[in-house]
Amino acid sequence: MLAAALRSKFVVITSAVGTLAGCAFIIKDRMQGEKFESKIKANDKVVLITGCNTGIGKEAALELAKRKARVYMACRNMKKCEEARAEIVVDSNNGNVYCRECDLASFESIRKFVSQFEKETDRLDILINNAGVMRCPKSKTKDGIEMQLGVNHMGHFLLTILLLEKLKKSSPSRIVVVSSVAHERGTINTADLNSDETYDEADAYNQSKLANILFANELSRKLTGTGVTVNSVHPGIVDTDIIRHMKFYKSWIAQIFVRPFVWPFLKNPKSGAQTVIALALDPELEKTSGQYFCDLKPHNISKAATNQNTAEWLWKVSEKWTGVSF
Repeated sequence: MLAAALRSKFVVITSAVGTLAGCAFIIKDRMQGEKFESKIKANDKVVLITGCNTGIGKEAALELAKRKARVYMACRNMKKCEEARAEIVVDSNNGNVYCRECDLASFESIRKFVSQFEKETDRLDILINNAGVMRCPKSKTKDGIEMQLGVNHMGHFLLTILLLEKLKKSSPSRIVVVSSVAHERGTINTADLNSDETYDEADAYNQSKLANILFANELSRKLTGTGVTVNSVHPGIVDTDIIRHMKFYKSWIAQIFVRPFVWPFLKNPKSGAQTVIALALDPELEKTSGQYFCDLKPHNISKAATNQNTAEWLWKVSEKWTGVSF
């Protein structure tokens, strides 16, 4: 009787575990969001993607390479970039994939990158501002800007403005700015934009993601009639290396007691890249500009992201800090 009871208990527990696992995989599949199903090619298009040795950027680079684009990977870490490039070249059967050093935490590095890029190609069809840092300890870029604001916004601001003429000459061309739903919790701290007085890692991240949308929408307005479109995107809650500074989620406690419950609700990088790829290639979006997308569809933005006065103020500060003008 004892053996039979134990067997019965084992069967019940095994069945329960199997059911839970099955439900987790079903939820995981449904959480991946919409897929960009178009088979459109990107032959002869020159694409520049920042921060693409891992995660969403790498998946976008791979997919665009598969569609025969000429892809430039602008990354800070050349070793990781070359490793990612080698994988992309093999998987896409496209040798027109190039690694170029570009540290968004250094204006000097950005200018050096643009100078080299200008000599290498006479066009730029798609610029994807993807690189980012999230909730890092308080630190500053080489130019003295709070790291999250500096990399996520100011570095991309400088890069984009320096490449505008090439984008205009290549029109119709597109700029895709990777933001986040975190912008809804963000405010632009006009009294302490650089977080010199107080620093909260979450607030600084949210501010930088709000800055992404304000920049994208203001740039879209300024580029009206040029054939260059600018859109921002929330890729979803994606399981990538961007959480590397969030120590708790990297701890063994979180890996055992938190991650199994969170995992079903996270997108994988390939799914997170779908809307980015659509904004880069979808013919139906060729003239769409100044929109914020999630799961291939336009979404509303926060009230703070629609504030024109804030957008203009941030633009002027960004020009002053980066040393460029529109």
